[in-house]
Amino acid sequence: MRNRLLNEKQKSPVLACKGLRKRFGEIEAVRGVSFEIAPGESYGLLGPNGAGKTTTISIVAGLLEADAGEALVEGKLLTTKSVAAKSAIGFVPQDLAIYPDLTARENLSFFARLYGIKGKQNRRRVGEVLEIIGLEERAGDQAKTYSGGMKRRLNIGIGLLHSPSLLILDEPTVGVDPQSRNAILESVEQLGEQGMAVLYTTHYMEEAERLCDRVGIIDRGELKAEGTRVELIALLGEHDKVHLAGSGALEAAAKACLTIGAVHAASVGEGSIELLVEGASAVLPEILTTASEAGVSVHGVEVEEPNLEAVFLHLTGRALRD
Repeated sequence: MRNRLLNEKQKSPVLACKGLRKRFGEIEAVRGVSFEIAPGESYGLLGPNGAGKTTTISIVAGLLEADAGEALVEGKLLTTKSVAAKSAIGFVPQDLAIYPDLTARENLSFFARLYGIKGKQNRRRVGEVLEIIGLEERAGDQAKTYSGGMKRRLNIGIGLLHSPSLLILDEPTVGVDPQSRNAILESVEQLGEQGMAVLYTTHYMEEAERLCDRVGIIDRGELKAEGTRVELIALLGEHDKVHLAGSGALEAAAKACLTIGAVHAASVGEGSIELLVEGASAVLPEILTTASEAGVSVHGVEVEEPNLEAVFLHLTGRALRD
């Protein structure tokens, strides 16, 4: 998590959701969902299909009215009719919302006018957004000539035109090539560093690991857990796995490693020692020194850390794409 969050968390949240509920007939799609996003924070909302994620996003974007609870954007109550709160939101839907026969510059200029940005201010802001999304060199080409990734970046640019305090990105990298995907992720990282609050949904766990300061895991309409990557992994009570490939006094080295406080278990395999370690990166030098002093020549080291995927499966019993 970025250090800036230590200061940002002291500020009022850009988005505060409190006890959101929404029912469709007999199905309660959202059941008491509450979370906050601070200025400059990227918050990932993860859930398998049918978990209530889309309904929650629709409420937060002001597209759907909640049955109960409330969503506040910069302290203003958000409803489907609240203009002031909506004006602080940039919503980038999963489906492309661009005109293929217009150029990138024309698309951005058109949507900027819808936001009331005109004249010199329009041209200046369009130029700024083109730079942010990396489409300056193709600004004069029709959008229908763009790759899928370039169209996605243009879609994001439209959501940035009015300089929102909260940017909602719903699956922004679906169906794009790896290079474009990386460009999109880099743009999102920069927006967070500039102080924009970001609500991010994705089907790619590695994106959440890379981008999100905190993650909320939603399933069956409920927010099962939220926190930083480290906090969520701690819910499992799991430790890092350290694999030492080597030769020599393996049994003696395994026993010696158990004297290190952070090492919780040690076993010997064929030409290797397997350790369960709390915070392996911090104590790895001590482990290697201990193994060497016990008579082992270490040929290779592998460290396997618990990840969000393991937490997600533990909490929901389903893969992210289910």
